[in-house]
Amino acid sequence: MNTFSDTCGMVMLDIEYRYSGEAIGTKGLRRKNVREMEDYVRNLVLEMQSADIPANYISGFATKGEMNMVYINGRSVPEILDGLEIKTPDPDESNCGCDERPAVITIDRGNDWNDNHIEDIPDILMKNAIAKAYADLGRAESFKSDS
Repeated sequence: MNTFSDTCGMVMLDIEYRYSGEAIGTKGLRRKNVREMEDYVRNLVLEMQSADIPANYISGFATKGEMNMVYINGRSVPEILDGLEIKTPDPDESNCGCDERPAVITIDRGNDWNDNHIEDIPDILMKNAIAKAYADLGRAESFKSDS
């Protein structure tokens, strides 16, 4: 398992989606199958790379009895999110669209997800896990260079 990469002194995010090969069960999940989840994670990595954030996508199979999971530098996403308090901004209730500003309409389940299926994780939680892992790596690298 690749847990940390170093390129020219920069930290590298290794994002791995491990899947068991078994059917996911599509009822109510945000990403219905392994292909959709792979595409989702791959697109996140491409977004980071286009923003000059060093990131790699790794695809792998889960070991026997292991659930499908996304790992960032060797840590599972739920492990990274554990203890974080995610706050989403409240919609501007005074913005009804009548003051020439368009009203934002969202249709989403928010941060609720079926944590038995990583494929159901909301985008905001996945991106917060990536940001936390990247910040933790930056702090570790900074600490290492100060020593």
